[in-house]
Amino acid sequence: MSAPDLRRIVDIAPLVRSKAISATKLVENCLHEIAVQQPVNAFTTVLEASALEEAREADAQIASGGWRGPLHGVPVAIKDLIDVAGTRTTSGSAVPSVEARTDAPVVTRLREAGAIVIGKTNLHEFAYGTTSEETAFGPVRNPLDLSRSAGGSSGGSAAALAAGMCFGAVGTDTGGSIRIPSAACGTVGLKPTYDELPLTGIVPLSGSFDHVGPMARSVADAILLFQAMQGAEPGGLEPGVGRLTFGIPYRYFCDRVDDDVASALARARTALTEAGHVVVDLEIAHAEWTPDVYLHVMLPEASWYHASLLERHASSYSPGVRLRLEMGRYVKAEDYVRAGHLRAVLRESVNAALADVDALLLPTLPMAAPVLGAQTVPVAGKQEPVRGAMLRLTQLFNVTGHPSIALPAGKGGDGMPRGLQLVGREAATISLLRAALVVERQISGGAGSVGGGTG
Repeated sequence: MSAPDLRRIVDIAPLVRSKAISATKLVENCLHEIAVQQPVNAFTTVLEASALEEAREADAQIASGGWRGPLHGVPVAIKDLIDVAGTRTTSGSAVPSVEARTDAPVVTRLREAGAIVIGKTNLHEFAYGTTSEETAFGPVRNPLDLSRSAGGSSGGSAAALAAGMCFGAVGTDTGGSIRIPSAACGTVGLKPTYDELPLTGIVPLSGSFDHVGPMARSVADAILLFQAMQGAEPGGLEPGVGRLTFGIPYRYFCDRVDDDVASALARARTALTEAGHVVVDLEIAHAEWTPDVYLHVMLPEASWYHASLLERHASSYSPGVRLRLEMGRYVKAEDYVRAGHLRAVLRESVNAALADVDALLLPTLPMAAPVLGAQTVPVAGKQEPVRGAMLRLTQLFNVTGHPSIALPAGKGGDGMPRGLQLVGREAATISLLRAALVVERQISGGAGSVGGGTG
């Protein structure tokens, strides 16, 4: 079997089950990639000894007929905001951290499905940024171009996947932190419906907006990881059947994107239409309110959690993260309450947009991954602040809690990935994933990731 065929969990699992390849070999290959691609700086902690021990145990179980499913013996990486027993949860920060006594529930469930935790991934400090360059461990670099950001805040997880350092990963998403790095690195990232997966054992950023979810090289792989994180037996899903209807919200979401992003969206629209699906234009009312609503909820919630830490360890924070946390102290209570009311209006706006379609189709990032250190980025002929540009198309669906998945949609003229996202109805993540399988098939023939590496 050629190397590209070994990129996905769904392809490697039958080989592990049949003992054509061992879990030990998979772990050794991933550890090799971590070592030789160290400049990517995807990991804060590599659990070499325990991963190899777990792999040998998995091989013994499989040899005796104890195969536990498609994740058995598969190396996965965990964002270093999430507790893994016996390791420090650093949150990418120099602020003193403690060693976790137990795994977060989502990690426990992945282990129960047979997955092997190979390490913890680097991130934007306390998940409070979009580029993964404000971190005590040094910036995460994009495997496709080391001068560029891997996105954030789950940049290490996406970079590890794109570079072949693991087969699946776990990230968190408060304003786009799973989907943004997935788009930047050419991988898949799912933000489920709000509160669908437990956040216990995960350092919060903004409790109203925080999500945890799987990151992978294909939609099929993300489904297996998601099912396991739910505590269900990972068995996959069938694509949506019949004619699906997709809605493209052009105003606000598609009117300020670079030419390569616009082309990716146009290609997806054409492919879906030619395959017999329906694509319509629509509008999400009041979408322009999103940044104000988001900031007036997220800033004070983040500041509340960090208040005591800031008093004791302010100098240990990265300057940009500390500034944003300090800003949250000055949001008035009436502004926070007002944002809560407007949030309800935005939720109904998204519900209305989804009323007659199966999913929304729109870009994930309006441009390619920015150069590390850049303060602004060109978008549609104008310079925009990096943080605002990277959040603009994703943060609404944290405000409303709707499930959303980022999909790679080829590369631009600069050789960097471009991505699209699908948004589904409230509490309908499974339906969204079925639609994502359909869209992925039309965009890439089901191949998934456009990142590098084979694991």
